[in-house]
Amino acid sequence: MRDNNENDQIFLTLEQLEQYDGREGSPAYVAVDGIIYDVTPIPQWSRGVHFGVSAGRDVTERVNMCHGTQILKKLKKVGILI
Repeated sequence: MRDNNENDQIFLTLEQLEQYDGREGSPAYVAVDGIIYDVTPIPQWSRGVHFGVSAGRDVTERVNMCHGTQILKKLKKVGILI
């Protein structure tokens, strides 16, 4: 999944992405349009949930409905959804 080099991207399936749900100390990642973003440091995503949306999932539809893609510019890209 992730190489030792911090700059390397990870490649995850939807099933693998579910492991990054922000619970029990795991990072909180979400996918939007095939790109995986780290929402761990965002206070609104504490405990892996933001307005009823859980981390570890593809949230493309919700982002497009509520925020638009502008919000993604503030997030760190960590990988690609495969």
